[in-house]
Amino acid sequence: MRVTRIKFLILIAMSLIGLWSSLTVLYLFDVLHQPLPFCGASSSSNPNTIAIDCNRVLSSPFSSIHGIPLDAFAALWFIINLFLILIVSLGSDSLSKLSLRLLFFWRFMGLLIIPYLLFLEFFVIRAICIYCTVMHIAIIIDFIIVSYFLFYKKGLLK
Repeated sequence: MRVTRIKFLILIAMSLIGLWSSLTVLYLFDVLHQPLPFCGASSSSNPNTIAIDCNRVLSSPFSSIHGIPLDAFAALWFIINLFLILIVSLGSDSLSKLSLRLLFFWRFMGLLIIPYLLFLEFFVIRAICIYCTVMHIAIIIDFIIVSYFLFYKKGLLK
């Protein structure tokens, strides 16, 4: 393994949390059409209040692209993230270095979409989905972790 076990676990932790969150939404909301636990509809009638309401967020016209739920794209993002971590950890020297650059770029691309999604939730839909928030936090922490290892620690690879 090219990275220490602890760095490997740190690198995959947020990806696994994000993957769990996206797959939970896909399975319960999109496949079974069930409400998500811990994310009920808010009863506030105040239009200035941001509700915690996964159903409102996930049923909005902004929750899919050409009929594909954004959570499917998120799950794919986290799977690719995990795949890149495995290549960084187990690949040849040249493949590991290339994968590490791709991993940083991939995480940066994930980071770029979060402001748009937050804008939609806070200002357009006026509701927050807890599971989406978990994915957003996982992507942000993912980016911070790989940036820390790459730039502050002067490299991730042994």
